[in-house]
Amino acid sequence: MFWLFKIQLPNFSQKSFRFIGEKSSSQATTNLPKKLSIITQFYPPDYAATGQLIEELATQLAALGMQIHIFTGQPGYAFQETAAPAKETSEGISIQRSRTSRIWSRRIRGRALNGLFFCLRAALHLLKSASRGEVLLLTTEPPYLLIVGYLAHLCFRVPYVCLLYDLYPDIAVQLNVVPAHHWIVRFWNWLNLLIWKNASKVIVLSSTMKENLTSKCPELEEKIVVIHSWADPNWVKPMDKQDNWFAHKFNLVDKFTVLYSGNMGRCHDMDTILAAAEQLKDEPIQFVFIGNGAKRQACIDKVNSLKLENCHFLPYQKKSLLPYSLTACDLSLVSVSNGMEGLVAPSKLYGILASGRPVAVICNTNSYLRQLVTEAKCGEAFDNGDGVGLAAFIRRLATNSQVAQTLGNAGRHYLSANFTPKIIAKQYLETLYSTRVDNSSTMPSPSNL
Repeated sequence: MFWLFKIQLPNFSQKSFRFIGEKSSSQATTNLPKKLSIITQFYPPDYAATGQLIEELATQLAALGMQIHIFTGQPGYAFQETAAPAKETSEGISIQRSRTSRIWSRRIRGRALNGLFFCLRAALHLLKSASRGEVLLLTTEPPYLLIVGYLAHLCFRVPYVCLLYDLYPDIAVQLNVVPAHHWIVRFWNWLNLLIWKNASKVIVLSSTMKENLTSKCPELEEKIVVIHSWADPNWVKPMDKQDNWFAHKFNLVDKFTVLYSGNMGRCHDMDTILAAAEQLKDEPIQFVFIGNGAKRQACIDKVNSLKLENCHFLPYQKKSLLPYSLTACDLSLVSVSNGMEGLVAPSKLYGILASGRPVAVICNTNSYLRQLVTEAKCGEAFDNGDGVGLAAFIRRLATNSQVAQTLGNAGRHYLSANFTPKIIAKQYLETLYSTRVDNSSTMPSPSNL
């Protein structure tokens, strides 16, 4: 998902650089404004996770005194909303939306074509000098959007930062969309290396994603910065199911409820979850799936074929309902399909930690998620295919509410210490500042011109 943000940053020197809320009396007179542009395809009212995260990041950066402009498309995955204002200002953030192509939007080829159209519009937008800013921040939705940043750098010497939510073409290869030795894959890998090497910084969401990149290109190591996703513990708070209207509305109060909330996509292991559900079909435990995705219908079909009456499916809920939906359960699930480690990084984990609920993670043995869960002491991790082990863990929590509460409290404490919006915004601010310092060192001083 991509957005164009223009952010006016104070031009800090290294000595005067400060983070949250600190100001220097000399800044107003000695420092010039700085603009940052962020491009992303999706943004609220779209409910896609990437767009929501970008909105939250922009809000935090705006709170730090930045003036932000966003370039994005019209809603493609919203609820009843098919159009949003072409231009608007929200919480100090200026938003500009281009037209959105919706050709075969539910098919891979259609999404790829729509993404290309968005990239073209973004490139045309950047032809205007006022739209480029002085630094670009681009994400990987669509996966080839980063080339727009490279071209802007090539043509206008604008430094750019890559924010990698997913790694392509690796995901496409892993999903058997295209063979590993296809010419498209070889060309895409070559283009990625060109883009990453010329970027000022490359931001990734996990340590294993960084390892994946450095294995491809060791010289990138100094450029790569690991910055996790986040959740706001002041917005999503622990709530007893008895006091939760959402839990009452969908009959989630009386039984031990296991929740999978978010995209049921090709990169998520749903089979292990359904295997655990089958193990527990005769016990007072229910599974609730909230969301959509490529695997949703296949999950429903499998539940029907196995006659699993303990599984229930709900559509995506509006973001405003997350504090209620995430706390309408007793245990939450995060899953990554086998072979996808280092290629994706689920953002749903952080909201789960904020909700004060324990978490069960299904992933590879080398996943960063295992380390995180171990450090947080907030749940357990299971190998892909270990439905029996997952069922045993669910059964243990269902019969010992004190253990579940202890795990949930520990997870929330870990989030509050490491992954709040303010903490993560500082990390982005530091990364963007270092980008500006690096760039300024190579640019001629005005006195030398």
